[in-house]
Amino acid sequence: MDLELSSPLGCFQLKRLPFRKNELLRAWDAADEYVLNHLAAAGISAHANIVILNDSFGALAVSLSVYQPTAISDSWLSQQATRNNLALNGIAGEQVRLLDSLSIPEAGIDYLLIKIPKTLALLEYQLLRLKPLLKADCQVIAAGMVKALPPSAWKLLERLIGPTQPSLAVKKARLIFASVDQNLQLPENPYPTRYQLENSELAICNHANVFSRDSLDIGTRFLLEHLPQNPTYRDFIDLGCGNGVVGVMLAKQNSQGRIVFIDESFMAIASARENFAAAFADSREADYLVVDCLSDYPENSADCIVCNPPFHQLHTIGDHIAWQMFQQAHKVLRKGGELRVIGNRHLNYHLALKKLFGNCRQVTANAKFVIFSCLKC
Repeated sequence: MDLELSSPLGCFQLKRLPFRKNELLRAWDAADEYVLNHLAAAGISAHANIVILNDSFGALAVSLSVYQPTAISDSWLSQQATRNNLALNGIAGEQVRLLDSLSIPEAGIDYLLIKIPKTLALLEYQLLRLKPLLKADCQVIAAGMVKALPPSAWKLLERLIGPTQPSLAVKKARLIFASVDQNLQLPENPYPTRYQLENSELAICNHANVFSRDSLDIGTRFLLEHLPQNPTYRDFIDLGCGNGVVGVMLAKQNSQGRIVFIDESFMAIASARENFAAAFADSREADYLVVDCLSDYPENSADCIVCNPPFHQLHTIGDHIAWQMFQQAHKVLRKGGELRVIGNRHLNYHLALKKLFGNCRQVTANAKFVIFSCLKC
């Protein structure tokens, strides 16, 4: 696989995260190339204040690092990939200011470069937060592959920024240029949202990029009905925690248990933190980690790990993240510890789990989901 992104702004070596042997996918797409080619042709002021949103693996940030841009992402993997790719190209990390999705950049933005995210609620949240920080002549450029640019993304830009104009499609990528309308009256930011947890008094907080923001998704509902129940378990991990509702219910069922919430989304961890605090106030403590799965987590340190693995990364479908979770969970669990996994029936997780754990049984299943219990021997 070609690792070098070439544009009029330079040639840069780029790698994806998580690392995979024989990687078949590039760390950038044609939409990144389109943005860079457009900026190079139009010219960029040497002291421009550039803000980049949702840069998958740092392609835009690394290519524009000479301008010391600010890159905002909800993904820990995106931020770490940017750091790695800066180092790979001999560029000081200080050349790019990395902010999480809940942080605000400096006002007076000259260029707002947006990779359209998969979750448009995140885009809505970002536009509402950043619109007041844009200069009147700010160049707002949204980019994406045509197949991932729904009309609703255009409507959001028009409603919250101003008039839009699309480019021609190049290599199945398109740019959307938005002109700043300073007379637009912005609505109140609707995020985070909350819903009442079924059979509970808890109002569950969900930041904009959290999966299933408006109600309990059917997979989690099924999992909550079949959580591990072993009084000897003390150290629990809610892996890929999302809003943390699984970890909260584990804590309610295990009064002596210590819960660790892990996700690579900053908004997921913020949601989990708020939901745990709402459930227990100051009576219980938990730990919260924004990190890539269980990377660098101490081995033989957990009694029970519960997870609902994602089967996609951005717009790419695959089982590599689930496999990483399973492998790392096996190392982190103590002898006799349990991994409780839910997945869609068609994913056939049991094949990988039996290879790793040997001791793997089906707890239950319905028409769509299967729940497995795997014990570390």
